[in-house]
Amino acid sequence: MSDDTVTRAQLSEAVYQGVGLSRNESSDLVESVLEEITDALLRDEMVKISSFGSFFVRQKGQRIGRNPKTGEEVPILPRRVLVFRPSHVLKGRINEGYEKRAGHVVPVSGLTDGSSS
Repeated sequence: MSDDTVTRAQLSEAVYQGVGLSRNESSDLVESVLEEITDALLRDEMVKISSFGSFFVRQKGQRIGRNPKTGEEVPILPRRVLVFRPSHVLKGRINEGYEKRAGHVVPVSGLTDGSSS
């Protein structure tokens, strides 16, 4: 993929290619999944996707911030923020792909190099 961003259209196309639904059905399926995730987050429910990660909404309290340009203190109002925590499986796959691209060998703990001590 040449772009650095995956769009809804690309997700729909991937479903179309992988599952064999029509393009319209694939688009509707992607929209339905995204809508369900959004609705669950709006209800303050955690969304866990196995081997991918968890989405949840967290409440942040009011605090005092500082304008870096002027140094002036400004209040930052309480707000809700969306948090994503990747699963260990996703983290491992991302790091494994990085290691392969960088030409590093991923060490396996507990194994020796075969030489006797």
